Amino acid sequence: MKRTVLAIDTATAAVTAAVVAHDSRARNHVLAQRITINGRAHAEMLTPNVVASIAGAGLTMGDLDAVVVGCGPGPFTGLRVGMASAAAYGHALGVPVYGVCTLDAIGVGSRGEVLVVTDARRREVYWARYRDGVRIEGPEVNAPADVPVGTAEAVAGSPDHAAWFDLPRIDVAYPTPVGLVAAVADWPAEPGPLVPLYLRRPDARTLAERGITVPR
Repeated sequence: MKRTVLAIDTATAAVTAAVVAHDSRARNHVLAQRITINGRAHAEMLTPNVVASIAGAGLTMGDLDAVVVGCGPGPFTGLRVGMASAAAYGHALGVPVYGVCTLDAIGVGSRGEVLVVTDARRREVYWARYRDGVRIEGPEVNAPADVPVGTAEAVAGSPDHAAWFDLPRIDVAYPTPVGLVAAVADWPAEPGPLVPLYLRRPDARTLAERGITVPR
């Protein structure tokens, strides 16, 4: 079965939108893409990137058969932009929306055992390990010194954070459109709900969590 897929991800500094042609033999071809590297512009850049990608592919929104979105791990604000947009597109167009782990979109095409890391801020990384493109551990969030490298032979993901590991680096810094589509398992007719992978509590805390009592 052939599908025309809108692939988006906002879990990293890359605001990614692309139109990908997918067939039942798991062959994926990018028809058009727009990727902006700006970790503070998810809300501003995602919709223009989607519109530009669809126009670049010579298509309209009505030509889309499915939406694939990265569900993290990533920061709350970035994930909310991408996942809410994906859900809205799916609802408006009447097409299924598939959520995938953003780290899988980086590790899915790897060979051997590979560690994938992305920026979790607070001097921490989101990470997962892959063997021949299949996730075998993670996703988790840790300080780099606490990441169980195991028998990983290389590291992929954010260059600044991959540099913290004494491993050869694979030149895949962000989730790719082909990787996002390739990470969808079995393409069920009715995909499950979109579940964000925050992996830790948000920075904001309630008054009670901060030990502040509000007079009644």
